[in-house]
Amino acid sequence: MSTISAPARPEPAHAKKATAPKRGTDTPFKRRLPLLPALLFVVAVTQLPFVLTVFYSFQSWNLVRPGSRHFVGLQNYIDVFADSTFLGALLNTVVLTVVCVLFSLLLGLGLAILLDRKFLGRGVVRTLLITPFLILPAAGALLWKTTMFDPTYGLLHFVFGTDVDWLSEFPLAAVMAQVVWQWTPFMMLLILAGLQSQPKDVLEAASVDGAGRWRTFTAITLPHLSRFLQLATLLGAIYIVNSFDAIFLMTQGGPGTASTNLPFYIYQRAFQGFDIGQSSAMGVIVVILTMIVATFALRLMFRTFSVQGGAK
Repeated sequence: MSTISAPARPEPAHAKKATAPKRGTDTPFKRRLPLLPALLFVVAVTQLPFVLTVFYSFQSWNLVRPGSRHFVGLQNYIDVFADSTFLGALLNTVVLTVVCVLFSLLLGLGLAILLDRKFLGRGVVRTLLITPFLILPAAGALLWKTTMFDPTYGLLHFVFGTDVDWLSEFPLAAVMAQVVWQWTPFMMLLILAGLQSQPKDVLEAASVDGAGRWRTFTAITLPHLSRFLQLATLLGAIYIVNSFDAIFLMTQGGPGTASTNLPFYIYQRAFQGFDIGQSSAMGVIVVILTMIVATFALRLMFRTFSVQGGAK
């Protein structure tokens, strides 16, 4: 005789145990722990020297006068702003930064527009135009000093047939030419990235509507490039304001102080005048000015590029 088994009774609701997913044992501190050695290294090589620089900026200390070190408060900062050479170096720094950023930006824009078009050998031309940015600044400065501006064997002497000593008669302009040559590829790469991110359908619609190249550039391309141009300007200013290699190797800040900028003047006061107090005060002032520019640059970078890494 067959037996019919009763259907399985459902378990009570209270007997069911919800199995929650196991949470990882890693805490945020443990996840960031591998970064601790790098963080300590960065603090040791950047922040501790800056703290010492701030401390020394309140001291009167000249290495050629042993025992002269004593606390003077803000006197070093007062003396720095009363120094006519420092004010002249500040003016040279502003002129050097503004002129170099402007010319490198305009040249970079023109080269980026040319490279955005298809032509035979575009890859080779692009590589050659990027090359100046890949050369070390010291090597680039020596290259221009010996092959371009030499009054006897330089290319400018060969082309124009004059015996002008460019580094003596036009020192700041000569330094500007080398810096513009060095930083134009950087501007070109940023602007070229902006050109290649343009929506093609918008450009095609403008062409269908009968807009010419100039109208398309001013009404569509230039507004699209505005953030890339701002980013290139601010990043270029941050780097160019700290130019040292070109001035040190090409003109030594001369003749006199005609081509002296703030980084080179700080070097002179610290390593030639051995005035640790005032050179530290100058360094703090330059760092504060650079941080102000860097703050605007970082804000613009976060606004230009989304969190996911794509261009807005």
